[in-house]
Amino acid sequence: MNELLTLDAAELARRLHAREVSSVEVTRAHLERIEAVDGNGDGDGGPDGVHAFLHVDAEGALAAAEAADRAIADGGPASALAGVPIALKDNLTTIDMPTTCASRILEGWRPPYDATVVARLRAAGLVPLGKTNLDEFAMGSSTENSAFGPSRNPWDLSRIPGGSGGGSSAAVAAGEAPLALGSDTGGSIRQPGAVTGTVGVKPTYGTVSRFGLVAFSSSLDQIGPCARSVLDAALLHEVIGGHDPRDQTSVDAPLPPVVEAALAGARGDLAGVRVGVVSQFAGEGYQPGVSAAFTDAVRVLGELGADVVEVSCPSFSYALPAYYLIAPSEASSNLARFDAMRYGLRVGDDGTRSTDDVMSLTREVGFGAEVKRRIMIGTYALSAGSYDALYGKAQRARTLIVRDFTAAFETCDVLVSPTTPTTAFPIGERADDPLAIYLADLCTIPSNLAGNAALSVPCGTSADDGLPVGLQVMAPALADDRAYRVAAAYETARGESTGPRIPELRALEGSR
Repeated sequence: MNELLTLDAAELARRLHAREVSSVEVTRAHLERIEAVDGNGDGDGGPDGVHAFLHVDAEGALAAAEAADRAIADGGPASALAGVPIALKDNLTTIDMPTTCASRILEGWRPPYDATVVARLRAAGLVPLGKTNLDEFAMGSSTENSAFGPSRNPWDLSRIPGGSGGGSSAAVAAGEAPLALGSDTGGSIRQPGAVTGTVGVKPTYGTVSRFGLVAFSSSLDQIGPCARSVLDAALLHEVIGGHDPRDQTSVDAPLPPVVEAALAGARGDLAGVRVGVVSQFAGEGYQPGVSAAFTDAVRVLGELGADVVEVSCPSFSYALPAYYLIAPSEASSNLARFDAMRYGLRVGDDGTRSTDDVMSLTREVGFGAEVKRRIMIGTYALSAGSYDALYGKAQRARTLIVRDFTAAFETCDVLVSPTTPTTAFPIGERADDPLAIYLADLCTIPSNLAGNAALSVPCGTSADDGLPVGLQVMAPALADDRAYRVAAAYETARGESTGPRIPELRALEGSR
């Protein structure tokens, strides 16, 4: 394997700025890796590849890399990550690449504008490689709901890479990209990070612009980094974060000092930090190997000087049912825009059918089963006879969850839990059991409902199956730096054993 593929983004950036290597060389290495391990490009998601990408823009990536090399050579204003390649989840609008949300209803659609985060990446000199696979409209926890076939976990190609952003996490884990962007509505960055052995971050809601993110659930969606190290995630977070007047939910406040916190944490001292272990995230339903890895991670935090205590957040038990009423309700409203009239797929428009018929036929063909399920749940929850009993009650439960977080953070600096109750499960194993899929986000959903910061950092592998496990670190809103400090300290203490190993995937490389 090319050595450039094994380097963290921070080290790649150092070498780029020292002109020890060019962005064109780095970009070519990653494009070759994608060609070698991602699949045959027919969109079937077959076991011959990772299938992390839905679209690869080799020509555009090399042009951006050449521009980054020129800027670095000229000593111009280049960001800390200038010249580093990045993959983009395919629900972020891009003016030069299709944005499909992994749905037939948007197949081939090219937006007329870039998402704010994409524009900021370009301005900072990063190199977009292409668009990554996801559960259709970000609705899922396995990337099996993509209309273009599932992505596969580089650690074991028979298993899921998490979801909805499994393509982004798989790309980073497989060495196809050193960095990626995802979106997190109920755990869609953190859960894929956990099961692929990568770092995934959900920033405080409103601190990273959602302008240009195709909406699933507007009060929950948040864009964030996928990376191989905590410092890499912090560097990317710093590029994409900050106020955006085009996003009405954007917080006009200084971005927390996440890079400074990651560097401080890497020195390995957590003296004076109070860590709360959430008691509700343990016991029955948790894979033994996951529980053991988490227990060991908590031990390490204590050895680093943290004061570890148990914390009860009783309302967290309402998070899963509340989420699966609130998120579908917002989705049913947001997805109404896909009406076959303005853009995207149009079916049955032969001049004889009414607008309603064309709309119905298009949605029948264009939306997948999980998207239809959530639209129907949300429409029912918002109906006149159910609004108070379902949607209204879910919002009241959300308030209780916020109060539990507030109370916990009065006594603790951060809270910790397993990121997800199990390791990556086999593709197809839970296809007929939506509830089993939903349970993958049991630990991650509360932070979306409350809007606070949370991240997942690798904490070794499960003794059950040798697959990665994630440690979730949660922090108060606008205190993202606390999560970065604790995660970086833990990452440093574990050393190479926690490292996101890049699977060789030699059988795939040899077949190309």
